[in-house]
Amino acid sequence: MPRLVEAGYRTIVIEPLGVGASSRPEHADYSLNAQTVRIARALDSLHVSNAVVVAHALGAAMGLRLAYRRPDLVRGLVALDGGPSEAAVSPSFRKTLRLFPWVKLMGGMKLVRKKTRENLVASSADTTWVTDEVVAEYTAGTAKDLDGTLKAYVAMAGAKEPDRLAPHLAEVLCPVRLVVGTAPHSGTVNSADVALLQDSLSAFTLDSIPGAGHYLHEERPDVVVEAVARLETSLRSQAVVRTP
Repeated sequence: MPRLVEAGYRTIVIEPLGVGASSRPEHADYSLNAQTVRIARALDSLHVSNAVVVAHALGAAMGLRLAYRRPDLVRGLVALDGGPSEAAVSPSFRKTLRLFPWVKLMGGMKLVRKKTRENLVASSADTTWVTDEVVAEYTAGTAKDLDGTLKAYVAMAGAKEPDRLAPHLAEVLCPVRLVVGTAPHSGTVNSADVALLQDSLSAFTLDSIPGAGHYLHEERPDVVVEAVARLETSLRSQAVVRTP
């Protein structure tokens, strides 16, 4: 955030329902489509349009949906290790749902913080950013409402998408820049996702960052700012009209 502001950008964070400090209603619609509608409403309420959207992991699937549904809102998309996901949770996350009924008995927030730290470390190349303070921030929303968080995650796993994203990717007309870390890590984008984006999008660029993992905004925030700047440069060049 500070680096983007220093670079001259008005920077807004939108946390989808059930994420961060957002509320966690048990019976809400947590599908990617519903989350996309909420993001659009948030931008509309702020009178923001024609924005550069920076989306991490599953947020990229929301950003792509937003781009084809509301092209007036999205000037360009920078996706950080995220692709055209079709479900609100990953297959690996579904497996962890079996532990949820036992979380309180196995340590409650102490267990949540332990597992969060393990995930952050396993998904990163440079793990020096994973401090006690960072882990506390990443789990702050859960700490305020552990029961609500667990129920929301179950609702996310059961969410049904009304339609698939893949058939609509060709309708994404804005430039999309995918930034991925090349260090071995667990993430939400794979080679098949990259191939689909390359084949479907009219303006697609892939940036590979050596020595970085899944949490690019934590390990290499400079790369994120640079990706936004490069996307802006490409947009300006497209706006130039050349005549003979």
